[in-house]
Amino acid sequence: MSPTPSRRIAHLDMDAFYASVEWLRYPQLRGLPMVIGGARRREDDLIARLKAAHPEREWTPEHLAEIPVDFFPLLRDYVGRGVITTATYPARQFGIGSAMGLMKAAKLCPQAILLPVDFEQYRKYSRMFKDTIRDIAPLMEDRGVDEVYIDFTDVPGGQRDGGRVLARLIQKSIASVTGLTCSIGVAPNKLMAKMASEFNKPNGISIVRESDLETMIWPLPCRKINGIGPKADERLQSHGVRTIGELAQRDLPWLMANFGKTYGAWLHRAAHGRDDRPVVTESEPVSMSRETTFERDLHAVHDRSTLSTIFTRLCEQVASDLARKGYVGKTIGIKLRFDDFKIMTRDQSIETHTADPKLIRQVAGLCLKRADLSRRLRLLGVRVGSLVKLDEANKSVQNPKEKTGEVLLSAPKSAAHDTLTRDLF
Repeated sequence: MSPTPSRRIAHLDMDAFYASVEWLRYPQLRGLPMVIGGARRREDDLIARLKAAHPEREWTPEHLAEIPVDFFPLLRDYVGRGVITTATYPARQFGIGSAMGLMKAAKLCPQAILLPVDFEQYRKYSRMFKDTIRDIAPLMEDRGVDEVYIDFTDVPGGQRDGGRVLARLIQKSIASVTGLTCSIGVAPNKLMAKMASEFNKPNGISIVRESDLETMIWPLPCRKINGIGPKADERLQSHGVRTIGELAQRDLPWLMANFGKTYGAWLHRAAHGRDDRPVVTESEPVSMSRETTFERDLHAVHDRSTLSTIFTRLCEQVASDLARKGYVGKTIGIKLRFDDFKIMTRDQSIETHTADPKLIRQVAGLCLKRADLSRRLRLLGVRVGSLVKLDEANKSVQNPKEKTGEVLLSAPKSAAHDTLTRDLF
């Protein structure tokens, strides 16, 4: 009787994913400080500019690699309220990074090349690399556009050299199909695999076994554990706990007393490398949302036409996302970020699940009535939660009221709020 194979879980992280996708079409930008962010890409923007500047020759998307580097827009010339989606390593050396305002980043690295985001292209390559993985190792958990967990345990090659053989096969296959590189960490569980994938970036493979806990994991800062955020880390450091090894030395009662029973118990398990979470191949989304950050702060009254158009578009986009993926929801909400960066959310439930853009807009509008719209807005978002599959919702419909989509309405808080909302919509 053959022995039970050791549990081997891999975390795969694509290297500088958005930037690497851009380098496929603009190889001349590789190695340069580059920032992706701001507005969404409008097709053929660069081509149009090139044709205007150099009408003597033909410019098509096939000529993107021939565009001179000095023709690309620079960060120093950007004016607006956009934020960085990602920055290349040469740009990060100047202290800029994801979620930083582009205007602020321009002061730190004005010479960086600025490219607009192209989510359609990023999603395309995301599907390609994930399909490649599933063809080799079908037990894969999707964790976002550029990372996944994979169960190597029973896959051919998944046990050889701790999983290195299978990891190398996956790396080579992804590179062959997409032209992109990835880094892979293989360990006994998700917790350690996530940390291991960061050890040898880019295009690296790291193997961690249970016996490597003290030598490879314990010397790392506590923040390397996925689930320990800045505030928890700050509290740990205030107690003299800086590394995972130091965290492992604290006993369970002390952790539970200082961090609560649930979180304290989790900290104790994590520090000792314990994680029984399975690789989940299918998971249901909790909610779907769309949001946008404005180029300038907008006011509900003075900019009502602009906001109304944006609000309608967000509701339609969320409805389209729901329909495309086959979901309906019954909790509809809004997200507002004001000019002082404070965030407010409001939501409201209806009696029936829906993906109807008009109904989503109607209920989201009711949520707006419960918000202070006298302040200027920096961001507006629309969310639909309490999701179920459309066929499940159809099966559960049993009475006429549910079929009509009747909304449970609540009155606005004040006439002033009602006036502002009417002005906006």
